[in-house]
Amino acid sequence: MGIYIDKGNSAFKRALNSEYVDKSGLIAVVNKTLFTEYSFTCVTRCRRFGKSMAARMLAAYYDRSCDSRPLFEHLQIASNPTFEEHLNKYPVIYCDLSSFTRYLKNGNVVELMEKALITDIAKSFPDIEMHKEDTLMDYLLRIHAATGDTFIFIIDEWDAILRECAQDPKLPDQTDDYVSWLRSMFKDVLGLEVFAGVYMTGILPIKKYCTQSAMNNFLEYSMIEPGNMASFFGFTKDEVQALATKHQMSFEELEKWYDGYQIGPHASMFNPNSVMQAVTRGRCRSFWATTGAFDSIASYIKMNFDGLKNDIVEMLAGGRAKVNTTKFRNDLSDIRSRDDVLTVLIHLGYLAFDWERRECYVPNYEVSEELANAVEETGWTSIVQALQQSEQLLEATLRGDEQTVARMVAEAHTENASIIKYSDENSMACVLAIAYYYAHADYIFHREFQTGLGFADLVLIPRKNTTTPAIIVELKYNDTVGTAIDQIHQRHYPEKVAQYTGNILLVAISYDKKTKEHLCRIEKLPCINE
Repeated sequence: MGIYIDKGNSAFKRALNSEYVDKSGLIAVVNKTLFTEYSFTCVTRCRRFGKSMAARMLAAYYDRSCDSRPLFEHLQIASNPTFEEHLNKYPVIYCDLSSFTRYLKNGNVVELMEKALITDIAKSFPDIEMHKEDTLMDYLLRIHAATGDTFIFIIDEWDAILRECAQDPKLPDQTDDYVSWLRSMFKDVLGLEVFAGVYMTGILPIKKYCTQSAMNNFLEYSMIEPGNMASFFGFTKDEVQALATKHQMSFEELEKWYDGYQIGPHASMFNPNSVMQAVTRGRCRSFWATTGAFDSIASYIKMNFDGLKNDIVEMLAGGRAKVNTTKFRNDLSDIRSRDDVLTVLIHLGYLAFDWERRECYVPNYEVSEELANAVEETGWTSIVQALQQSEQLLEATLRGDEQTVARMVAEAHTENASIIKYSDENSMACVLAIAYYYAHADYIFHREFQTGLGFADLVLIPRKNTTTPAIIVELKYNDTVGTAIDQIHQRHYPEKVAQYTGNILLVAISYDKKTKEHLCRIEKLPCINE
């Protein structure tokens, strides 16, 4: 068993010995590309979305040094017509490039990587002469000419070196050498001769990365353009429901914490790693560990490109932001605009992307917590204060403390006037949604909630298995709280909300544009469903 070649199937066997959700259908998609003009595949998705798991599965399936039939014969791929054709038929080179980033400070990482790969491959082909001046491609060509073997080359974390160089200014910049190596391996026709197929994983797509990186012979699949790989990017609703039933956990809790990603046509995709952590531990919480990459992005948020702060606040409040994902050069050292920052956050998984509407948004409670943590590091004092005080505002609302609610809303409104239009009703609703941020734990937020006879400004629907009442908030400018309450009744807002719960609080908030006075009235409705 080698280090980089003939690794066998033990890594995937460990996955099967654990809790495993069958994603072997990916193999059939890759099989169709082998020995074609489209045999080079790059699948990029955000951290904790199963990149390495997929790479280890493919390696176990193709690796001719082992017998993987017992591992796959009960999985989806076993019923596919291509299963027998490619099972354990190839010498597989498997390289996790994140393991080479430790050499960035010690010398030319490409030279060290090539030396390590050539030395290991030579052990599997002892009869093939290795020349001192050989590059990796030279040696593979000689092997192919002598044996007729074609390789499967799997590169996990293809962009690890590029990301490390971009994030640490103290590191020598070896990106050009690395990109040149990629081109020498995969760009020209020699790659098609040597490789039956190439499969790369990473976080950032290839296209536009550096000035000389146009490896347009790769089929690319990403969080933004997943193509026919979409169903393999995360866990589907059915898969998570099955896990919830098996582990006797609340599906609604798993949904609240980890759902919300729209990947291609799949509108409900879950974070796989977080779901598995939750069912293993028996409870939901944030399993999102802060990374150096996001530390860098947090600094870009703080720079407030093109009003980015407004967009972040809007999305924390449950809104969405338009984004042009085509501008980003896929280079963390070359962030130039608001769109670049939002696109990076999509690739990292901190935002979800609606590919039809070209909008991004915060997908779930887990990510919302982490994004709020990032905001706390930006120095946006007024927003941070509103987030921190949101628990007190919710408690005051639930106990019907009108004076406290009016005072806290007034403070949040005034403090955040610098990033909103003070007299804009939509912006005021945004501030209110931030002020009630703590309620995301127990409520689903709806801005401009359609009732059939109008739109309620803000509606908080309690999540399943909670006993808190629904909250309908109506805003009025230069008008009375009584008018706001009357509008809620006249347009039958409660009847619509009663489809979800019978306990409802009506919250009317008004303020005077001249005096900046805020008033509040809270009315508790009798239980409609009783």
